[in-house]
Amino acid sequence: MNDLVRQHTALGDTDLEWLHLLVSEWQLLSDLSFADLVLWVPTHDGARYVSVAQMRPNTGPTSYQNDMVGHLVPRGRRPMLDVALDEGRIVREGDPEWREEVPVRVESIPVRREGRVLGVIARNTNLLTVRTPSRLELTYLQSASDLAQMIAAGTFPFPGQQVDMDASPRVGDGLLRLDADGVVQYASPNGLSAYHRLGLASDLVGQHLGSITAELAPSRGPVDEALVKLASGYAPREFEVEGAGGVIQLRAIPLKPKGVRIGSLVLLRDVTELRRRERELITKDATIREIHHRVKNNLQTVAALLRLQARRMDSVRGREALNEAVRRVGSIAIVHETLSQNLDERVEFDEIADRVIAMVAEISPGKVTCRRTGRFGILDAEVATPLAMVLTEVLQNALEHAFTLAEHGTVDVSAVRGGTSVEQRLLITVQDDGCGLPEGFDPQSAGNLGLQIVRTLVEGELGGTFAMIPAPGRGTQVVLDIPVRSHK
Repeated sequence: MNDLVRQHTALGDTDLEWLHLLVSEWQLLSDLSFADLVLWVPTHDGARYVSVAQMRPNTGPTSYQNDMVGHLVPRGRRPMLDVALDEGRIVREGDPEWREEVPVRVESIPVRREGRVLGVIARNTNLLTVRTPSRLELTYLQSASDLAQMIAAGTFPFPGQQVDMDASPRVGDGLLRLDADGVVQYASPNGLSAYHRLGLASDLVGQHLGSITAELAPSRGPVDEALVKLASGYAPREFEVEGAGGVIQLRAIPLKPKGVRIGSLVLLRDVTELRRRERELITKDATIREIHHRVKNNLQTVAALLRLQARRMDSVRGREALNEAVRRVGSIAIVHETLSQNLDERVEFDEIADRVIAMVAEISPGKVTCRRTGRFGILDAEVATPLAMVLTEVLQNALEHAFTLAEHGTVDVSAVRGGTSVEQRLLITVQDDGCGLPEGFDPQSAGNLGLQIVRTLVEGELGGTFAMIPAPGRGTQVVLDIPVRSHK
């Protein structure tokens, strides 16, 4: 709609925003009218109309099999559009049109904003299945007529009341029609069923909706006056009411076809099961986060015990082995700590990488600087945990074997992601400027425990590749290439 309005019309941004607000609401008008709606806006020169939006009803057959958006028609071809635009009134006169052997009643509703007519809604009703209307259908049609008059007067939609039609109640979910005092004049079967779910044992018609709703909603104190007012339909609001038997979502729409409120429409639906599932998911998420938190605490306890044991050991090699185990356990604990703060099983790995680098840098024998470039991005938990251990082992190996006690140096960690929007590769390079690899050293067959862990995790668990080669110039370069999923 933005492109069509800006390309063909003279409407400004505030006018366009009003049309967006109208389009976000007009499924309601379409369903109440049992009719298709097409929004026509005059072009720059006023010689033509362009259709910028279209809506089909959920309550009846459509009048248009084809998409009308983008069509241009010259002024004069549809006289009812001209009259509605020029005179600013709803036009209903005229005989039905025949489209593909289907009789269609055509009406035109001017769209007004701040005294100006921006365009015209063509309301087209398929008359092929018309029968004697029921009480429900008469209520729908009367409500549609009231809303159409409000659109023509510029009082509907309500400014600042952007509606999410996917989440809001629809006409078919349940409808109540109230008079000016908030007394129910009509209740659809679905609307009555929703209130029965709340605990209502009688009929709704003739009852004051605000008072009944406040009685059904549990309260520890006096009657909630705000709830009474909301449910009475005095203002355009959307809210939920929870009773002993369920939860219903309500949306109140004041009706002011001639500038004075004559009553209200209340759309409602039973959302009991939806809210129950949401609560189960929230409980599940909280439980998962609590498990990660406890695992992190337990791992930190294990690391503390290993550290305590290392201090009591006389063997230098044994003490070093326990300290390496402390760092391995610590890298896993960092991942679980991050997961305990998230709502899903994904983590921003850059923070984890920085913490792993800082943790391993504490063992630096000399004045070695560790730094990171590039971004790891968001990773799944099943990738983050082994990758944290791999990064720990590679950094630990570089700091222990590449530099002497008094030697200065640097260890650079770089990460680059690439590939398609679904399947990506993460290329990680860890490069030091130390003494380099020993003569004849083969990382694929080396018996070092750390390198065995790296090979097992990278090739077996992560499905990637691992290489340790001489760095250009001086030092050693470790290259990890692993597949990862894209997360937008």
